[in-house]
Amino acid sequence: MTAQMTRLLAASISLAALVLALAPTAPRAQTPTPGPAIILPPLPDVDVNVVPLEAPPKPAQIQQPAPSTAPAVSSPVVVETTSPPRPAASPAPAEAAAIVAAPPLPPAAPEQAAPAPLPAPPVQNAAPLAPPAAAPVAAADIAPALRAALEASAKEPLPRNLATQKLLREQIFAAYAERDFAPFWLRDGAWSPTARGALARLAKAGEDGLDLKASPAPTSPGTDEKSRVAAELALTQAVVAYGYQASGGRINPRAIAHLITEKPEVAEPGRILAAVALGADADAALAAFNPLHAGYRALRAKLAELRASRPLDPVRISAGPTLRVGMKDARVPSIRERFALNSDPSTVTDELVYDARVAAAVADYQRDKGLIATGMLNPVTVAALSEGDPAKVESEIIANMERWRWLPRADNGDRIEVNIPDYTVRVVQDGKVVHTARVVVGKPDTPTPVFSNRMQFLEVNPYWNVPQSIIKNEMLPRLASDPGYLQRQGYEVSRSRKGELIVRQPPGNRNALGNIKFMFPNEHAVYLHDTPSRSLFANPRRAYSHGCVRVDQPFKFAEILLGTGNGWNEDRVKKLIGKGNRTIQLPRHIDIHIEYFTAFVDEAGQLQMREDIYGYSRKLKAAMGLAG
Repeated sequence: MTAQMTRLLAASISLAALVLALAPTAPRAQTPTPGPAIILPPLPDVDVNVVPLEAPPKPAQIQQPAPSTAPAVSSPVVVETTSPPRPAASPAPAEAAAIVAAPPLPPAAPEQAAPAPLPAPPVQNAAPLAPPAAAPVAAADIAPALRAALEASAKEPLPRNLATQKLLREQIFAAYAERDFAPFWLRDGAWSPTARGALARLAKAGEDGLDLKASPAPTSPGTDEKSRVAAELALTQAVVAYGYQASGGRINPRAIAHLITEKPEVAEPGRILAAVALGADADAALAAFNPLHAGYRALRAKLAELRASRPLDPVRISAGPTLRVGMKDARVPSIRERFALNSDPSTVTDELVYDARVAAAVADYQRDKGLIATGMLNPVTVAALSEGDPAKVESEIIANMERWRWLPRADNGDRIEVNIPDYTVRVVQDGKVVHTARVVVGKPDTPTPVFSNRMQFLEVNPYWNVPQSIIKNEMLPRLASDPGYLQRQGYEVSRSRKGELIVRQPPGNRNALGNIKFMFPNEHAVYLHDTPSRSLFANPRRAYSHGCVRVDQPFKFAEILLGTGNGWNEDRVKKLIGKGNRTIQLPRHIDIHIEYFTAFVDEAGQLQMREDIYGYSRKLKAAMGLAG
């Protein structure tokens, strides 16, 4: 067992100790009666970090993140430097540094279920609940059989010998051991009220897009000892599987792409069982393992709406060549039907002709979907129309609900959100969007990474330290035919001790980072910045960078982050241009989430769908066993 697994098991045992303290226990049998082994079905085959907690949270609460260790700054400080200040452990930021890959983890397990509405999740920072009710305890004579069944199952080989699977099984065993193997769910041979609450939530798992087919909940505890033991353990497994999936353990993000480095706060079995079996409301406690974010709840509501109003026979548009005005194609009648265009002979001379009226309807649709409004029926538009198929829309919604599980659980109200497929950045303060701007993101072959961090400072008149990937792939080939290229462009060139070429672009009008950049030191060495290529912001599809995020209206963005109340506005920041490299610390660090949402609900309550520019949705849906 690795050191990490040992620490996790120790944490689970400490949790189980709390279970023992809160619940009466049945006396330990001196000589357990051996019985038939009850083999727990495996949890989703996902090798992710299980997060142990020292104490179970109350059902209506959510864990808050540890406070930032960064020193608080009462007001912005301007520091003139000759080069950008960087934490010692941080790699030099660069446009293409997002290409640096972490080693991929094992693939995550597929599968998916069907969902429907849930009461609003508990509110953060809610008042503490009353002490949890004592755990239901069945007759003492079932404890020996429970122990024997768990010991037997612990000896059974796993389908795959993943550390996570083994650890989860050990933690379930430890939780029972600390109760002297008294059951969690049975009382006098029948389901306890807590068990019935848990079963009610498990029956609605599909409403949250969870898939519990591998861990079905039992219908009744039965009448004999063997049946009761099997039912007890099956309900435990179903509850743990729900909490594990709901908190982000279903899919390992890095199995989708190595540049998705979000770290889901996956609940471990001790926490799940303590919160559900010992809480005042098992249904609400189990539901609270789902994300509490407003964006998640909005998608969940749209999923319920879609299922309630699903058309029986949607019009489908098949793949084919790109259609332009004047072309004839057998799909045109279906396109007319899809957009409810009549076939009046006075306006339609040939049903198969892709005429101006059809092209105008297609252009309107493209515009609504954030596509380039050409009016041509191209493969991207056909794919978007296919997503109108309720089954595919449902799959897209569920896949995006899953992405919410990867984000930090706590939401302090203030944050920066960059949605890569939507090409936008938003600043949220006190839960309200106060600024929205267009962004340019990484190309499909140099994608912007997906992760969370904290923005700390900004730089005016930044240097650009050209990453080695750009030097090797783009600059060196050009130097071979044009040795004076870098000097003419104003780059500073040197060599490292190892003889490696080092290229730096000084501040100025031609600097690739523009006049300002926004820093949150991270493993990918990416950041947000200005750009001299302003014309790109006019394009609907803005995937042009080497991985960093270029921001429209950068000085307005700086004003909002620094705060007019602290004496900063656009003009004051602009006055620093051309006066040497300046670093301005933010008044306080702010969370930044670089996200990948292809389906979301906008401020008007409308479901929005975006192009899967990096193919991440396709891979995620395949891993989850979803349609399309």
